[in-house]
Amino acid sequence: MQHFLAVSDVSASELWQFLHKAKELKQELRAGGNQPILTGKILGMIFQKPSLRTRVSFEVGMLQLGGEALYLSPAEIGLGKRESVPDVARVMSGYVDGIMARVFDHEHILQLAEYGSVPVINGLSDYSHPCQALADIFTVWENFGRVEGVTVAYVGDGNNVATSLGVMVAKLGANFRIATPRGYELSTTSMAKIQDAVKESGASFSATEDPVEAVAGADVVYTDVWTSMGQEEETQARLEVFPPYQVNAELVARAKAEAIVMHCLPAHRGEEITDEVADGPQSRLFPQAENRLHAQKGVLALLLADDD
Repeated sequence: MQHFLAVSDVSASELWQFLHKAKELKQELRAGGNQPILTGKILGMIFQKPSLRTRVSFEVGMLQLGGEALYLSPAEIGLGKRESVPDVARVMSGYVDGIMARVFDHEHILQLAEYGSVPVINGLSDYSHPCQALADIFTVWENFGRVEGVTVAYVGDGNNVATSLGVMVAKLGANFRIATPRGYELSTTSMAKIQDAVKESGASFSATEDPVEAVAGADVVYTDVWTSMGQEEETQARLEVFPPYQVNAELVARAKAEAIVMHCLPAHRGEEITDEVADGPQSRLFPQAENRLHAQKGVLALLLADDD
């Protein structure tokens, strides 16, 4: 593995390498601290979109592993505007040991990997959010002690989070269901990636417009904001369409009694999820958010650490 750009680029066995390393590093941290396996390593972090979890988890993760992280704001680079993406990739590769980028256009992630000479990690693009999906499946694994055979139901917008979650779940043998309003489905490309994954793993995949159908008997109920960054002009139209897809106590009651509720955050409370559910006993929102740190440390360790 040289990069982590999209879940579909990585094999199931490689994903498990990330997960086992994440588990090892989480246990090591809680037992007294991580070994400084990234001493002398610097991660350059390029941001086109604002962030809480992505910035803090990557920066803290590098520090805990003995390395350093350098934050570059949108104004400092102007990726693809002030300077071409290939030039940014070449310049950054001469300064840092790895690049993490949080961008709008997924093509920018691909170009950073193509023209750079250091590992590139996708911290989010409009197409894919692989680090979030890795933290999500890590959370599922911790809660149930397994991934294979678990049923994950996603309710809401067929966005980048849904794409990465669906491919991740399917690749590792869990069942994936998604309920989206008409016109807000997963892209044809995303559907094909998930279908390819379930063929290999033997899991199941279904897509519907009915949130009750998706959630019925599920182990995990997952949602995300109805309007993502960059879609602000669509907010009012989406608010008129998505209310039936709210994750509330009534919907969660359709899942298994021991089901857990997940959300990648930030949450628009009162829209896609109610306070009662977000703060309730089935919620795993904040352990899930913490697991961004541990999952990404697994990625950083395997991509940036020197070979033994």
